[in-house]
Amino acid sequence: MTNKLDQLKTMTTVVADTGDIDAIAKWRPEDATTNPSLLLKAAASEAYRPMLDKAVAEARRHGGSDAEQLTIATDMLAVLAGREILGLIPGVVSTEVDARLSFDTERTLDRARRLVELYDKQGIDTSRVLIKIASTWEGIRAAEQLEKEGIRCNLTLLFSFIQAAACAQAGAFLISPFVGRILDWHIANSVQDSFPATEDPGVISVSRIYNYYKANGYDTVVMGASFRNTGEIEMLAGCDRLTISPALLQELQDDEGNLTRRLSADRANSPDRFGDIDEKLFRWESNEDAMATEKLADGIRRFTADQIELEHRVRQLATRAA
Repeated sequence: MTNKLDQLKTMTTVVADTGDIDAIAKWRPEDATTNPSLLLKAAASEAYRPMLDKAVAEARRHGGSDAEQLTIATDMLAVLAGREILGLIPGVVSTEVDARLSFDTERTLDRARRLVELYDKQGIDTSRVLIKIASTWEGIRAAEQLEKEGIRCNLTLLFSFIQAAACAQAGAFLISPFVGRILDWHIANSVQDSFPATEDPGVISVSRIYNYYKANGYDTVVMGASFRNTGEIEMLAGCDRLTISPALLQELQDDEGNLTRRLSADRANSPDRFGDIDEKLFRWESNEDAMATEKLADGIRRFTADQIELEHRVRQLATRAA
């Protein structure tokens, strides 16, 4: 019998949840997804030093204020990392827009277009790039416009059903519901210190979204993310895509047990129905979901903190190189 990772690959597209070039080279996933937290960790490695140097040099050539050069440098670093990753995988890479723009549709559009332009200048087929945007109302509206322009989007920091429904109506290419962070919230806010995989709140949330999409003919890809254990992954076997950390990929590879398919478009059924979702409905439903409201805000703060730290490192490098 093959291991569980190989079995999973027969029913789900496996995506590497890492910015570590060596890890991606080892695991050879179909796709890869990054965020400021992952890039911050990866940037500490020697493999990223040439990219950091080039990003700083490109920013200096661009000119402008110090703040403008810093944003160019960090965007360029993300693009150079993405280019390196695309050389190792056959599929797509997700590159994230600065989380500080999560509530600004127009500036999100500007940064997304710039990221795509930077990829194009690096000779990358931009159809292999997904622009990653937080699933706020403003972020979803930006994604809707970008999709119309042919720029495919990955809507991240997704915790609620209303976010998922709105993303589908907006025509988003892909969503990344966060399984583990949903579990974290429920453990922190209940008397339970653990949940069996069959009752995991994050698994239940993603299963509900998957079945709603398939039952209602939405093309938006569901990619479960932010896993805490392999049990969550196994309960979502059959989901369109799953983005998995190297540590959990290793656990799946080491497990020779049988893996059962849990999700299938052919068996999808959903009682959920939504008419057109406007801003008032979106904000009301979001307000009614304490977990989603808290985790979205927390996620934006965390990504922002890591983005600021990444900028700090780039600034230090630029100062030393001056």
